[in-house]
Amino acid sequence: MIAERLEVLGCGKEYQCPQLPASPRAAIALCMQLAIQVPSNNLTLIGSSLGGYYATWIAEQTGCRAVLLNPAIHPARDLKNHVGEMTAYHSDARFEFKNEYLEELEALRVASITMPDRYLLIAATGDEVLDWREMVEHYPYAAHRVINGGDHGLSNFSCYVDEVMAFCGVDV
Repeated sequence: MIAERLEVLGCGKEYQCPQLPASPRAAIALCMQLAIQVPSNNLTLIGSSLGGYYATWIAEQTGCRAVLLNPAIHPARDLKNHVGEMTAYHSDARFEFKNEYLEELEALRVASITMPDRYLLIAATGDEVLDWREMVEHYPYAAHRVINGGDHGLSNFSCYVDEVMAFCGVDV
């Protein structure tokens, strides 16, 4: 949806959405490799769930903006019972989530954000996976859009895509 909207707005060539590896360390390495190619004042990361956790860490390292869609706040805690073979959230693709990934996740924990004006949080109170209250608490003074109801996948994201584009600095 983001790619389609950016294409319509004439910014499609600037969009990247890599498939991230299961290892948090490898995922961050790939994202940082892409992020450092763009000046931080021109870069906005958009991360959903675990991607929001990664986007927060990268934003803190680089100074770029980040849009967080139902972001994970404590993934090492939340995923410790999911070590083993899993199915991807939006597909039937299988992957192994290894115990060592919990330590990799903890190493990426941002205890508190700096410069909250760099962040836009979109959190659904109906998220069946993560607690929206933890999200709001973790991003104090950031711009918040708390959706009454909704779900973890933000199935009504089309209602908010232009707000996200505007935060990214795209004329809508």
